[in-house]
Amino acid sequence: QVQLVESGGGLVQAGGSLRLFCAASGRTFRNYAMAWFRQPPGQEREFVAAIRWSGGNTYYADSVKGRFTISGDNAKNTVDLQMQSLKPEDTAVYYCAAKTKYHSSPYYYTTQNEYGYWGQGTQVTVSS
Repeated sequence: QVQLVESGGGLVQAGGSLRLFCAASGRTFRNYAMAWFRQPPGQEREFVAAIRWSGGNTYYADSVKGRFTISGDNAKNTVDLQMQSLKPEDTAVYYCAAKTKYHSSPYYYTTQNEYGYWGQGTQVTVSS
């Protein structure tokens, strides 16, 4: 069994920063990428950022480019999300996910159906 556990969420004022952390544990599994998704109140879950271990490519949603930075350690199965210049619209439950299948196209690294393991989520609230 594989478990992903997120931490670092909380309440922050607009313009502030937060760092999310996620660690995967349990049995060994093929891990081709890790990503963050988020689900704002009353909305569908959406892609935020992903890091692809082979080559170190990173992908970001347009809404967070230039403000969020994803990094991680493949050997430790951990991933961070540094969030800066936070806006009220960043308020959401943030989920960590691990991708267990290889694809060459970047498209498959931004699509939640391609991720096989998920954390329980951590709440991020940005006040105006």
